[in-house]
Amino acid sequence: MSNETRVLYNADCPICDAEICHYRSYTEQRDIPVAYDDLNSDALAQWGIDPETAAKRLHVTANGELYSGVPAFLILWQEMPRFRWLARLVGLPGIKQLACLAYDHMLAPWLYRKHLRRQAKARAS
Repeated sequence: MSNETRVLYNADCPICDAEICHYRSYTEQRDIPVAYDDLNSDALAQWGIDPETAAKRLHVTANGELYSGVPAFLILWQEMPRFRWLARLVGLPGIKQLACLAYDHMLAPWLYRKHLRRQAKARAS
């Protein structure tokens, strides 16, 4: 991985894809150097993450470091002027811990279960 900010996301998840498409559009329109990799593509091999781990949460690399979950969102939001206020707010002590708990124990598992159901449905078709 390079030092540029890169986002690994699940384009097969309608919720994830919609959110990341919004960020991608924003960064591209403003020439903000953020790259986006779909975990369902060959790009996943560059991340050194297995497909299951990748599908369970958002991953971002920046300055050679790998972040996942809420810390990944904080890195991504910090890159975009419109979202820096959100990065500052969610990064505050207490709020960050609550956001991590909500993402790690509710939102990410729910999205992952939906992902597994979509995969099972696709295999059954």
